[in-house]
Amino acid sequence: MYKLIFVLFFVFTGSVLFAQEIPFQLEELTAPDFIKAVEKSSKTCIIPIGVMEKHGAQLPLGTDVYLSREYALRAAGQEYAVVFPMYYFSQINEARHQPGTIAYSPELIWKILQETLDELNRNGFEKIILVNGHGGNNAFLNFFGMAQLSEPRDYSLYWFRPKANAEVEKKAVELSQVDKFDAHAGNSETSEMTAAQPDLTHPERASQQSGVDLERMNHLDYIYSGIWWYASFPNHYGGDGSKANPEAGELLINETVKQLVEMIQLVKADTTVPELQKQFFNEAENPLKTKQ
Repeated sequence: MYKLIFVLFFVFTGSVLFAQEIPFQLEELTAPDFIKAVEKSSKTCIIPIGVMEKHGAQLPLGTDVYLSREYALRAAGQEYAVVFPMYYFSQINEARHQPGTIAYSPELIWKILQETLDELNRNGFEKIILVNGHGGNNAFLNFFGMAQLSEPRDYSLYWFRPKANAEVEKKAVELSQVDKFDAHAGNSETSEMTAAQPDLTHPERASQQSGVDLERMNHLDYIYSGIWWYASFPNHYGGDGSKANPEAGELLINETVKQLVEMIQLVKADTTVPELQKQFFNEAENPLKTKQ
């Protein structure tokens, strides 16, 4: 009798283990499962990008890392793609005056991202999605994306650019507050963190520092300067997160995840970008033969 129970238990648990889904977090995959994951993902990998920087007095330094990864993990749970581990090598020179900021050199952040893409491609991925949670990366990633055309690549790079949903944002504000600035660690970001990482979020501390725009460069028309952010928000805090609401945060996160799921599906099915890249690189080898 005991032997029969043991056999049945083994068969049952063995079948359950066999039926388990392959993890989508790269760091959780075994080497044999990694091979299966590449195929299951249609050779698609997501890199959630953040940074280590101050987020007011109420949010952790890794806020952008936590949120970008939250979007990626929730989306990959709905549309399978492999998610790269926490990535925090970003452009953050504008916050070097604040404690806890880890600001790598421009050369290093470029090289690390490029080598990460090259290594993922060497391991079988042909489509790579960047999910950026850090506004200070925007100019960098635009240039980096264009620079991918500097030499032939065996992969296609896609940058997730979610669109604002006015209806969702209105509902989120109704649940929390109107935030005039809401630029960095403000109402929206603090609300999302109360939903994603409640144990690390302290909205009661949000009023300890000012997130008001000081507008110290507004009189300088026609000018761009790298000091613009410091001129506006020297506390590296833009907005007011004191009345953040986790339900509002869930609305905002879910809208972003919904769009990311749709993007993953589009990327998996996409043949346009790879074909255009191939054509472009072929023509770039001998521009004099390019049809005029």
